[in-house]
Amino acid sequence: MGKMNKNKSAGKSEKGCKEFFNRKARADYGIEDSFEVGIVLTGEEIKGIRNGRVNLSTSHAKIMHDEVFWIGGEIQVPSGDIQRTRKLLLHKEQIDKLIGKINEKGYTLIPLKLYLTRGKAKMELGLGHGLKKYNKKEKLKERDLSIEAGREMKNRSSK
Repeated sequence: MGKMNKNKSAGKSEKGCKEFFNRKARADYGIEDSFEVGIVLTGEEIKGIRNGRVNLSTSHAKIMHDEVFWIGGEIQVPSGDIQRTRKLLLHKEQIDKLIGKINEKGYTLIPLKLYLTRGKAKMELGLGHGLKKYNKKEKLKERDLSIEAGREMKNRSSK
C-alpha cells in the first residue's frame, strides 16, 4: 500500500509536528473564517497520521444533531474503514454560530489542515463558500499580475 499524501504537502512544522494540507480547498472555496478543532480517532488512525497516510482533498465536515462530523477524510489503517465518519470536537457556542452561518448564508465546512500536537490530532476547519469557475480565473489573474509586478519592482531596484 502506497502513501496517500500526493495531493498535499506533508512536512515538519517549526514545532516538529507533521502537517497535511488540503491545497484544493483554498482554490475551490472562498474561505471566510477558520478555527482549530479536535478529532476523535483510534490508536491505529493516529499511527496512520504519523506515517503520513492521510488524504483531505475529498472531505468535508457536516453538522448533524448538534454535533460536527468529518466525512470523506481518508486515514489509511491496516484494519478497519479508511473513510469512516469521525467526530470533531468543538464547544457548544462554536457549533451554534456555525449552524447560524451555514443555514443563513449557505456556507460549507472544509478541512484545511490536519496536524499532530503533543500526540493529539487537530484540524484547521474553514468556513467558506464554493467559487464559480470565473471567480477562480479572476483569482489566478490577480495572482499572476501581483507576481509580475513583484518581478518588475525587483528588476528596477537591481538596475
